[in-house]
Amino acid sequence: MAKLWGGRFSKNTNELVDAFNASIEFDKRLYHEDIRGSIAHATMLGRAGIIPVADAEEIVTGLKQILADIEAGNFSFEVSLEDIHMNIEARLTERIGSAGARLHTARSRNDQVALDMHMYMKREVVEIGELLLKFEQVLLTVAKEHEKTLMPGYTHLQRAQPITFAHHLLAYFNMLQRDFRRLQGVWAGADIMPLGAGAIAGTTFPIDRFDVASQLNFADVYANSMDAVSDRDYVLEFLSFASILMMHLSRLSEEVCLWSSTEFAFIELDDAFATGSSMMPQKKNPDIAELVRGKTGRVYGHLQAMLVTVKGLPLTYNKDLQEDKEGLFDAIDTIKFSLAVYSDMIATMKVNVDKMEQAVSKDFSNATDLADYLVRKGLPFRQAHEVVGKCVAYAIKNGKFLPEVTLTEYKEFSDLFEEDLLETLKPENCVAARTSYGGPAFTENAKQLIRGAEILNMQRAVLEDLHKKI
Repeated sequence: MAKLWGGRFSKNTNELVDAFNASIEFDKRLYHEDIRGSIAHATMLGRAGIIPVADAEEIVTGLKQILADIEAGNFSFEVSLEDIHMNIEARLTERIGSAGARLHTARSRNDQVALDMHMYMKREVVEIGELLLKFEQVLLTVAKEHEKTLMPGYTHLQRAQPITFAHHLLAYFNMLQRDFRRLQGVWAGADIMPLGAGAIAGTTFPIDRFDVASQLNFADVYANSMDAVSDRDYVLEFLSFASILMMHLSRLSEEVCLWSSTEFAFIELDDAFATGSSMMPQKKNPDIAELVRGKTGRVYGHLQAMLVTVKGLPLTYNKDLQEDKEGLFDAIDTIKFSLAVYSDMIATMKVNVDKMEQAVSKDFSNATDLADYLVRKGLPFRQAHEVVGKCVAYAIKNGKFLPEVTLTEYKEFSDLFEEDLLETLKPENCVAARTSYGGPAFTENAKQLIRGAEILNMQRAVLEDLHKKI
């Protein structure tokens, strides 16, 4: 098939070059954006008197028919036509003749692909935002169910202080809240209209870029034609957002793997979200958590690859920029799968409340509270810290936990110890006493859950607004 750009060439391209140069196998997912952008461009050309209105109307009708064919599975994509843009334009010209050949007036594939990518990114921001909100809601729901479920909190993977399971889950909710904020930033970077920049230097035709932007619900138009065709900041912003999001999911994955082990036994995953072993009949493996943890590196790789791709590119368009798509598309698919499966996995897991509470009652995570007890009695914290450290060493040596040490024994270390210290050492009292803002106290958890619901409502309002602007 003749190339739409072949007038300057005297021979056909090598078949290997065709295959290497083509992007249709992955950019065909942009068909909806490409057709919609072309409809807006043709409409503007007609309104501006650049092409006959009758031709513009014929182009629009033909493009809508092609859209219906693609969605019905009745469209054959040709590698020889390289990309989604040329596949659609060639089919359009076959159908409607010379009117179709007018579509590319005042346009280049450079600004056309940029437009498609901006529009596609905006659509994906909304879809990913909805998945993000669903997972945030799951975390809030499970946290609400476990407002008073005690568990050990860890630093250095060593038991540190008593907390609640709700408090632990709300930490991830807060991470996702920041992810949503970053996703809004991706939208802002994508919500700029590049069409009309041409190949590099705009066009001699009297186009109306703001008309096209209005038709396609863009908030702004690129002010510089060279920047418009070469900018991939919004792709990098998305991949950065995706990498940070996957890092958060990977951290949770690590904890899911630990919590579901026999050694912890804090949770049990639903059978629908675990797998077995082909050799060991007893196994129940947290494969989904492991896969999400593993795929995090994959998304990181896409960010690094894109950074390396663009770091040395001179202005403006270079074929290197074709490499912006496969990694982006894979990152999108990866995070959408990860968010969807995590929502269902966390919602259906069984929390072993008794096991968590047993763990927090058989450790020394209440030692800080014992030191705070002495501080309230008037002892400076550094001295209190030393006293309690000696108490812990004594308890370990004698095979006891702090609540099992007698008052008489405590008096050996400080006369400030009284009978009320046993109440201080109870894990539920340790948690309840931590009422500083953002702490794990039951009263603070309740406030954080209310705040979380308010944040979700605000995020839903944002998404509803963005959905109207896709």
